[in-house]
Amino acid sequence: MGNQVSRSGGTTGKKTFSPSEAQNNAQEKSHGQSNKKAMSRTASGADIEHSTHTQFLPLDNLAKILVGLAQKEESVNGVTSSVFERYLFPRYSEFAERLFAYLHTSSKATTTHLGLAAFKQQAERFLGIMKDRTILENYIKMYSRSSSSSECCEVTPDSLRALLMTSYRLAMENYSGGSQTCLHIHRTIDAVLISCFHGKDSLSVSYVANWLSQHCPRIVQGLHRYVVHVLTTAYRNGETLLSQERSQLRLEPGTPVLEKTTFEGLKPLLPVSHAWLLSTILPISYTQAEDPPSEASGGASHALIAKMVGNACPSHWTLLYNSGQHGNGANRFLHHVLGYRGPTLLFIRGVSLDEADDCPTYCVCSAVEWRESHLYWGDEDSIVIELLPTYRVVEKGPKLLYLNTGIRGYPQGIRAGSDPRNPCVNIDQSFGSVKLAGVPYRIASLEVWGCGDRKSRERQLEIKKWQVKEAERQRVVKLSTTDWLDHPDRYLLELAGRPSYNNAGS
Repeated sequence: MGNQVSRSGGTTGKKTFSPSEAQNNAQEKSHGQSNKKAMSRTASGADIEHSTHTQFLPLDNLAKILVGLAQKEESVNGVTSSVFERYLFPRYSEFAERLFAYLHTSSKATTTHLGLAAFKQQAERFLGIMKDRTILENYIKMYSRSSSSSECCEVTPDSLRALLMTSYRLAMENYSGGSQTCLHIHRTIDAVLISCFHGKDSLSVSYVANWLSQHCPRIVQGLHRYVVHVLTTAYRNGETLLSQERSQLRLEPGTPVLEKTTFEGLKPLLPVSHAWLLSTILPISYTQAEDPPSEASGGASHALIAKMVGNACPSHWTLLYNSGQHGNGANRFLHHVLGYRGPTLLFIRGVSLDEADDCPTYCVCSAVEWRESHLYWGDEDSIVIELLPTYRVVEKGPKLLYLNTGIRGYPQGIRAGSDPRNPCVNIDQSFGSVKLAGVPYRIASLEVWGCGDRKSRERQLEIKKWQVKEAERQRVVKLSTTDWLDHPDRYLLELAGRPSYNNAGS
């Protein structure tokens, strides 16, 4: 009686199973479930339950092309590391190898290649991450090494250097006006490593991610944008993908474009590597788009993409003041800097006590116009950054800046810091010496770069031209005979022995 199963099918009826048949059916059912669990993951890491067609068509097309190339060249039914490197990242072979290894490890595949479904699944998961902190940790893990525990990773100075160099290379190869090189890049990266590791041989991924989030949070933003761009648009070139030079992708520059200004006999004013590093921490007001796309001009989609990826085309940084070329002094500084209504960067280089060491270099960032006052000023985007010999964000916040050259009874010079009694930057009134973090130095050079758009610079130049014309106009004063008779200068000249003058009317 307990072995009877009733099924409804239009008319009521019962079907009777023998005890042996019911036992066989139960065994087949349990065996089918066990087989389903056993086959839920293939050797290449592709889940059967996730083997349906992906909803993201670009990745679907890319995966099929990569699998076809692997079958043709290596007779492998899946995506291999060599195909992934040659056809997607031919100029960044080391990074491609690390990225593929990261996707391969995440899929827990037992083969050296990734199956079609596994590649699509891991690529979608990688592109679906939206948190900046998680993205940063993933790239740090790519360049980390596994410790004795399989789930714990360590970051060494060499591995972090490789990640920073990859980000720098990508930024320089997409620099406006062609690829750029900087002789100071190794010193710039060394300053970051010294400040991050403090002499230690290795650190955890979470610690490095925390440090980078505080001092250069957008260090991998350009690299991630490039990876997203490659994985979502490479399929448009067909089976060649990005293996040919003409089909390789380029992004808008992520590093601010510097004005081509050089002076003979002087060191480079602002190394490009410093501009690249500063662009990873400065607020958008310093690196804002110069000519943002407008929806009225037919760039609605491009404007939307620009909002999603953030700063795509930074403004042109122009030199406002250089002490070696314009002269050192408070009046020269005020003449060239005041009136510029845009964000500015003040670079202070001290004379190193040891010639073998790097010159101590600080950067004072002001998002508002410079002004003279006996009070501290500045908004929340004001920052004080140490660039050399170590790199770190010293202070950030409102009311950090101070400039006074003429108000008596108050300290004169330039100061920066939240503590008025002990500022982290203190330039004296002669502009000849500076205290950086309390240590006195002689000033080697002072430079101010404007980070606003070209209209800010043009407006400042127009104001200066007007001031020069006003000074010339007031220098020559035409007086009538009646005005001259009552003018005090006539009385002073008569006391000096010039009692009379020839008048044109006499």
